[in-house]
Amino acid sequence: MVETSALEVRGVSVTFGGIAALQGVNLDVRPGEVTGLIGPNGAGKTTLFNVISGLQRPDSGEVLLDGRDVTKLGTNRRARLGLARTFQRLELFGSLSARDNVQVGLDARRDKGDLTAQGLLHRVGVSADADRQVSTLPTGEARLVELARALAIDPKLILLDEPCSGLDDNETHLLGNLLRELADEGRGVLLVEHDMSIVLTICDRIFVLDFGELIASGTPAEIRRDPRVQAAYLGTAPDPSEPEA
Repeated sequence: MVETSALEVRGVSVTFGGIAALQGVNLDVRPGEVTGLIGPNGAGKTTLFNVISGLQRPDSGEVLLDGRDVTKLGTNRRARLGLARTFQRLELFGSLSARDNVQVGLDARRDKGDLTAQGLLHRVGVSADADRQVSTLPTGEARLVELARALAIDPKLILLDEPCSGLDDNETHLLGNLLRELADEGRGVLLVEHDMSIVLTICDRIFVLDFGELIASGTPAEIRRDPRVQAAYLGTAPDPSEPEA
């Protein structure tokens, strides 16, 4: 039996003022995997995230969550179906504490199960900041609070937009371990990130966008060797003397 993908993007195109932001993009995220989405600035990554999460209606194409067509559904309906997202620009309540920000996510659930705001903050590594006003937190820690709030809905699919921005090397390493744990629990994780070391380390598969078009997809080893990706994004040619992974 073939397992349904957590996410399927089929032939999605978006134009703004006659300029193509996305052109026939196909992408899928499987349960139990961390999937990377990379590309240079302006490649269309955030636009694609907006389409997947329901903030942007595509001109053509479909978005399916767990096999269900959600192309015409709004953000709240998609969240109830198990889609959570963090943003490149933080979307937190700055005047509230870290704990209260996460509690907002929990309060949106009918069945909270055993989840608590403090427990979720502990899971992402910022429980010591539970009572601090979010606007006083360093950017990296605030991003982890946003992730804790995303986990409050117990998502099947998590979209992470630049989650390592503002984190130091140790925090980035710990976040990478956490994302692998979340995938190992059977969730699908889709990650936009410019830190290629973490992308190549934790992702099972990677999709590459350039000028709104999907130019490559494959395992980290395949992406590193792809000449189109080298030219468009990585910026260095592979060493022919280096053994293949």
